Amino acid sequence: MANKGNKKHQQFSLEEKMKVVEAVDSGKRKGDVAKEFGITPSTLSTFLKDRTKFEKKVREASVGPQRKRMRSALYDDIDKAVFAWFQEIHAKNILVTGSVIRKKALNLANMLGYDNFQASVGWLNRFRDRHGIALKAVCREDTDRLMNGLGIDKVNEWHAGEIIKLIADYSPDDIFNADETGVFFQLLPQHTLAAKGDHCRGGKKAKQRLTALFCCNASGTEKMRPLIVGRSASPRCLKNIHSLPCDYQANQWAWMTRDLFNEWLMQVDARMKRAECRILLLIDNCSAHNMLPRLERIQVGYLPSNCTAVLQPLNLGIIHTMKVLYRSHLLKQILLKLSSREDQEEVDIKQAIYMIAAAWWSVKPSTVVICWQKAGIIPMEFAECDIESAASEPDTAIEKLWHTVAIATCVPNEVNFQDFVTADDDLIISQDTNIIQGMVAGENTSEAGSEDEEEVSLPEQPKVTITEAISSIQKLRQFLSTCVDVPDAIFGQLNGIDEYLMKRVTQTLVDSKITDFLQTK
Repeated sequence: MANKGNKKHQQFSLEEKMKVVEAVDSGKRKGDVAKEFGITPSTLSTFLKDRTKFEKKVREASVGPQRKRMRSALYDDIDKAVFAWFQEIHAKNILVTGSVIRKKALNLANMLGYDNFQASVGWLNRFRDRHGIALKAVCREDTDRLMNGLGIDKVNEWHAGEIIKLIADYSPDDIFNADETGVFFQLLPQHTLAAKGDHCRGGKKAKQRLTALFCCNASGTEKMRPLIVGRSASPRCLKNIHSLPCDYQANQWAWMTRDLFNEWLMQVDARMKRAECRILLLIDNCSAHNMLPRLERIQVGYLPSNCTAVLQPLNLGIIHTMKVLYRSHLLKQILLKLSSREDQEEVDIKQAIYMIAAAWWSVKPSTVVICWQKAGIIPMEFAECDIESAASEPDTAIEKLWHTVAIATCVPNEVNFQDFVTADDDLIISQDTNIIQGMVAGENTSEAGSEDEEEVSLPEQPKVTITEAISSIQKLRQFLSTCVDVPDAIFGQLNGIDEYLMKRVTQTLVDSKITDFLQTK
C-alpha cells in the first residue's frame, strides 16, 4: 500500500487524451483501449466524460494540444486577445519574437483597461505553453527578407508557382475573387476634401459609412449578390422591406468581421452544393478572412500578403468602376434636386443599397475580364475584348455631369471627379482591434447602432399596393412612347416587371377564390 501511495501521478496531454477517445470511437473495446494506453478503466471513463471539453479546447485552439493541464490565464481576456492577434499575424506568415508579443500584450491590456498587467518573461513563457507556440529568433537577415521581399520577385514567384497549381483544375467560370471596400454612402462633392484619407475608425463618421463585399468570376459571367454591412441592424428605411438586391448585415462599426464573412462563405458553399459545382475562391489575408469554417464546395486560395494591389482583380479596377457608377448615380440625384429647386436630402441606407447594387450589376464583363488579366491570373488571349473601350469608364458624359454639379455646389477647383470617387478608398474594413471591440462591446448585430441614431426622422412612406404598381408601369410605358430612340432593352425590362406583377396579382386572386370556395362549402 505504501508503494502504491508513492506512485507518481501520470499526466496526459490533450493530444494523448484525444487519441484515447478516438480509439474508443473506432470500435475497440474499452478494456483493450485501457491496456493499450496503460490507463485504468476509471481514467478512461473520465476521458470519455470530459471529451467535449477536450474537443472544444482543441477546436478553439485556446490550449495547445501538448498541454497536460487546462488551467486558464490569470488575465483571461488579455490572453484571448493576444492569441487572436497572434493567429492573425501567423496567418500572414509574419515572424514575431517574444519581445514583440510582450509589447502587443501591454498595448492590448491598456486598451482593455488593465493598468497593473506586466507582460513579463514568465507571462510570455506561460502564454507559449498554454497555446503550444514555438517562437523562433528572427535574425537581421530574416528581417530584411520580410521587409524587402514584397516586390516584383514575390509576385513573379506566385505567378510562376502557386497560382498555376491553384487554377489547374478550374475553368475561368469557376475561379472567383472576393474583396471588401468601404463606402461613404452620403458623401457630397463639396465634402470630398474633408473625407479624403479618413480611415473612419469610429465616431460620427461610422454612421455615414458602409462596408460592401463583392465577388465575381474570372470570365465575367457571374457576379454574386453584394453583401452590405451597415451600422444599424434595423434602419427605419428598411421597415417592411422584405426583398433587397443584396444581403444586409450590421454591427456597431459597419466593418466586416470573421463571423459575417464566414456566414457569407457558408451560404455560397451551400449554393454551390445545390448546383453541384466546385469553385476556387481567391481572397486576401485580412483579419476577417483568416479563421474559415469547413467548406465542401469551395477551395480557398490566399493571395500573397502585401501584394493585393497588383494581384487582386477586384482591386485592379472592378471595385473602382463600381464606385464610379455609384458616384454618378449620386450626381444625377443631386442635379435632379437642383433643377427642381428642392432641398437636398441625405441618402438613406435603402437608397444606398439600391444604388450600390445597380452600380455593381452595371460593371461590364469586359471590365471584369481585363482586371483578371491585369492580375496575371488568366491569359490575355482568354477573351476577345477591346481593352481601350473597357478602360474608358468613366466616360465623358460622367465628366460633364461632374462639372455641372461641381459648379452648382461650389466644389473647390482642385477637387476632380476621381477625388470624389476615391475619397473612401482608405476606409478601414477590418482590423485587429476587432478583437478588443468584440470583447468589450459584443461585436454582433445586437450591438449595432439604433435606428434613431442612424437616420433623421422622416415621415413613413405609405405602402404601395400592387394595383398602384401596375398602374405605374402603364404610366411608364405611356411616357416612353413619347420619347425618341428608346432602346428595345428598356421595353423588355419593363415587360419583365409587368409580367412579374401580373403573375403576383393573378395568383393572389386565384388563391382568394379557392379560399372563398372552400369556406362556402
